[in-house]
Amino acid sequence: MNFQIPVSGQIYWIGENDRRKRLFENIWPLPQGVAYNAYLINDEKTALIDTIDVSVADDFLDRLAYQLQNKSLDYLIINHAEPDHAGMIGLILKQYPNLRIVGNKKTFKILEAYFGLGESLIEVKDGDVLELGRHRLQFYMTPWVHWPETMMTYDTTDQVLFSGDAFGAFGAFEGGIFDDEMLVDRYEDEARRYFSNIVGQYSNMVQKALAKLQSLPLRTICPTHGPVWREAPAKVVGWYDRWSRYEGLPGVVVAFASMYGSAEKMADYIARKIAEQGVREIRVLDVSKTHLSFLLSEIWKYQGVVLGSCTYNNELHPMMETLCNKLLHIHPGNKIAGVFGTYSWNGGAIKHLQQTMEALNWPLASEAVEIQGNPDSEKIHSCDNLASAMASAIKK
Repeated sequence: MNFQIPVSGQIYWIGENDRRKRLFENIWPLPQGVAYNAYLINDEKTALIDTIDVSVADDFLDRLAYQLQNKSLDYLIINHAEPDHAGMIGLILKQYPNLRIVGNKKTFKILEAYFGLGESLIEVKDGDVLELGRHRLQFYMTPWVHWPETMMTYDTTDQVLFSGDAFGAFGAFEGGIFDDEMLVDRYEDEARRYFSNIVGQYSNMVQKALAKLQSLPLRTICPTHGPVWREAPAKVVGWYDRWSRYEGLPGVVVAFASMYGSAEKMADYIARKIAEQGVREIRVLDVSKTHLSFLLSEIWKYQGVVLGSCTYNNELHPMMETLCNKLLHIHPGNKIAGVFGTYSWNGGAIKHLQQTMEALNWPLASEAVEIQGNPDSEKIHSCDNLASAMASAIKK
């Protein structure tokens, strides 16, 4: 793809789609693929900001050389040292042996571990500046968004923020690269899934980063995944601000684990009763069929969470146990909660669900509901109070 895609002035997008990778970080599904973004500033001094995953970089060096227009590459700025953004360092150094690598102290410790780099390094600290000519780059340390070394690079000339993984999204590009070239709202779910899966457990650090960047005029935001925001950068900042403040929308996720259908019947009944009371945003999800990635994203989205499980060997169903353990690990804010369960000869699921809610400090909208055997037309009414209390709490 030897043609230029300008971002602003002398800044160009150099990236690649990846539709073959099935799992991001070998964990999170990529049904719509993923895009890797890197950027070149072709000024008096030239600077490449991040690289792309080596698995899709067959012609990256050729395209980089084309963009440089017979110039050498002076700097490689590493905002984030994860291999999907820094994995091409070795190849680039072979092509440009006089290259200087720019990063912070923690960046270099990671690069040393991966690549054995100890020379040609320029260490930067918060507020340091690198002059390229017309473009003047300032560096902002944003640790734990989402690794300890993450930082952002701000071009004070064109007011462009190179944000690393912050403000990123899953999903390969379909022609459009910039937000003004696409129906950008279709990326919101994949941006939230990316946030909840990758960044969300560090929400307090996201808030600190947003506070640090608050005074900067942002004409364009250039993340390492997902759309480049040049028309409405405030939109993606608003998304990240809301998600990192744990501001859920007025809706409910009803997630269940069921072996033979009893817990599923209860889930559907509870969802129906919530809907009858005027709550329109309801998601009913089978944890055995819905990947953890999507469960976390939907739970992050809404204010209410109702979890239900059959009892499995006196414990939670294993797939519900996995979800609960992950919730305890990432702690997606304060939710209004409800729990229900089923059992055949002895209970156990309810106890573990209640313990999870207590550990998360999620208040229960009503008492837990547990049914032995089939939730027939008489037993199922024991779910009415849970549904009513949840709907009332959400509508407030």
